[in-house]
Order: sequence, then structure tokens, then C-alpha cells
Amino acid sequence: MSEENSQQAAANTPATSNEATGGQPQKSYVHFDPGPVTMDSGLKGVKLDFNYGARLIIPDDGDYHVRFTDLDTSSIVYDADARGAMVTSTKKYYIKFRVEVWKNGKLALTHDLNLKNKNVHIKFPVGTLGDILAWFPYAEEFRKKHHCNVYCSMSEEIAGLFKPAYPNIHFIKPGDIPPDCYATYYMGIFFPADDRFHQPTDFRVIGLALNIPYILGLDVVERRPILTPTKKRPIKEPYVCIAAQATSHAKYWNNPSGWIETIDFLKSLGYRVLCIDKEKCHGGGRHWHTIPFGCEDFTGSLPLQQRVDLLGHADFFIGLSSGLAWLAWGAGTPVIMISGFTLPYNEFYTPYRVINFHVCNGCWTDSSEEFKHADFGWCPRHAGTDREFECTRFISSGQVCQNIMRLMKDYGLDPQKGITRVK
Repeated sequence: MSEENSQQAAANTPATSNEATGGQPQKSYVHFDPGPVTMDSGLKGVKLDFNYGARLIIPDDGDYHVRFTDLDTSSIVYDADARGAMVTSTKKYYIKFRVEVWKNGKLALTHDLNLKNKNVHIKFPVGTLGDILAWFPYAEEFRKKHHCNVYCSMSEEIAGLFKPAYPNIHFIKPGDIPPDCYATYYMGIFFPADDRFHQPTDFRVIGLALNIPYILGLDVVERRPILTPTKKRPIKEPYVCIAAQATSHAKYWNNPSGWIETIDFLKSLGYRVLCIDKEKCHGGGRHWHTIPFGCEDFTGSLPLQQRVDLLGHADFFIGLSSGLAWLAWGAGTPVIMISGFTLPYNEFYTPYRVINFHVCNGCWTDSSEEFKHADFGWCPRHAGTDREFECTRFISSGQVCQNIMRLMKDYGLDPQKGITRVK
């Protein structure tokens, strides 16, 4: 959901064209370059792969007819003559394709998608953290379901977080291509949200993470990434971690006294309060935020594994619908999440989810609203009015502190007696 959500988000900004539309603007959608089709199909001169949907290179040495069938739905999705052309499916997500080719009126090739022992590329975006943490577990499920060799492309630092717990996944750098790649699947939430070429559903109504099992044809269930904190406790005293920065003003806890009052409450309980944001000050336009008063400054562009180690030994984490919340969840740390612009199903489940339903809420998960990445101050319903960002302005510190007390009771925590979640 990050506004830096890679080429999927950035390149998916709607463009317009007046061709064949009677002068009316027409949306255009992102397109990826998967490279040439090079794999032999078994039929002379015909090349075949599934690196951007089903793809066929048809020579011009005869009369050909091509049919694509979705075997899971028994639906013919393409059926036409071809000669001297590349034929591709419009759907680029996982479909169990059957590809049939007739030459000069005779069936000459039948190929059913079969990923077993094949090299498969699952391509993740760059420039985002939370999204990859939300989506990566489905790559492992895909590997186990299809018994294929899965190559995941992502930044080396994020790959380093996953390697200890996922030894059967091959990690490659962004831009690299696996050898003899049979199929490629592109992970993301695609804008405009009505893009049905790269995703079969509307991510606004199913949630950030669950868009991926739809793309990969998996069971639609929540799966937590497995991250491995070090066993050594980095700080002796009981502590909690917080993160107050985000990539859009709508994500912030915009109650001006919320963080200050909550930090005072945590300290009165006997906790050290560590702010682990990357940036001390962040914002855009007329909206700028500094880390909250009263917390300890642990900000900085530090290695993510250090963040995992710190989170893994914290009693709990308090943050927003942003990357560090997903990192805390992956580290196995209880999460209190404060968000009003999303509904709770958008993120992973936590019993300590904080939202105020008495005011405007859920614009991100409203299928009638389209998020604008370039607008840091995006508030689609009440921009410029006294109700602007009321979704989090009216989340009180009292509501957050009630969740703190409930979490501490659930985990039997008592920092004043030295009773912490992790020794």
C-alpha cells in the first residue's frame, strides 16, 4: 500500500488516449517488459512461455489457429487464427492455461501449464517494505503447491530477512532473470484499481495482503512472514517500540496530543519508549511530522535486521498502517495498529486494532475512491474542510491506552516487576 509501491503503482498512473474513443479519455494500464519468448514448444518454429501471461511466437510458414483455455474454469479465453505473430493472453496473473495450436487445419500442439520442477520468477516491487512483507509468504506457498523452483527478485537487504526461514527460495536482485524461466508472476496492487489484467479482484475490497493469493491462484488465507530476531536481548530494561512516520498524511495519527499522552502513559508503567522510524522528520506540502516528544530517538537508516532484533525483544509495538507494523508482525511482536483511513481487514489481523467508527473512515478501502500517490495530503471526502483527516484526529490516546492495558493483561506483562514478553 506504500505510495512508493514500485513500478506497479507509479507506472500504473492512468494515462489517456483519444484513439477510438470518440474523443473521450481512456484509461491505460501498466505494462511490463518480460523479454523475448525463447523456449521451444516442441512444435518447429513455435516458441512458448508464461512469462507475462501465456505467450506464443507463431511463424509464417503455414496457416495457424491458436486457442487458450483456462482449465480451472473450462473457459476458452482466446480462439483465433494467427500467422507470423506473437499471441499473448490479456490476463497476466496465474491461470492454469491449456495452449493449443492447429497448423494447416490439424492439431499440432497441446501444452498444459505445468510448473513442476520448472524455474518460476515471482517478481516483487522495489522501494517498499510493508508490501513485500505482506506478500512474500505466498511465494513459499506457491512453491510448495506446484513443486517448482521459485526465484524471488527483491532488494538484497529485504531478501536477507527472509533467507534464514526460507532456504528453498532462490533470491535474485531486481532486474535479474532466472535461467530458463518458464513463468513469471508480478506481485502488486495495481492502479487504477479496476485493472483486471494484472489482478483478478479489487484490492480495496479484499485487503492489501490478500490480493496476492488471488494473483497466484492460492487459497485466500492470511499468512504471516517468518522473520528471525537474534536471541540476545539488545536492551536490558523493559521497552516498547513505536513508529509514527508514514508515506501519506492519511496514515498518520493526526490527534495532536495522541502520541505525547500515550508515551507519558507508557513511561508511567515503567517502559522505555523507542521510536524506530527511519526519518526524524517527514512530510510533504503543508503536512510535516517530527517524531513524538518524550520518546527515545532510535531513528535512522539502519539495517532492517537490527530493527527485527529490536522488535523481536520488545514487549509490543505501536504504529500505523505502514511497513514497520508489518515488520513487527513478522518478528512475532504484538502490534497495536492505529489507522482510520483503512478498515481493519486491509492489514493483518491484530486484536489490538484501533479505529474510531464514529467519524469518517475507510476511504482507502472504499471502491468508489482512487488513491492519489502524488498527493501527500490526500483526503478524498473532506479535504479543505474542518473534517479533514478526522478519521485519526478523533482516535484518542484513551482508546490506544485501553488497548495497551488489554495487551499487557493478555501477555501477563508487568515492566515494574521486570516481567517482559521476551527475556
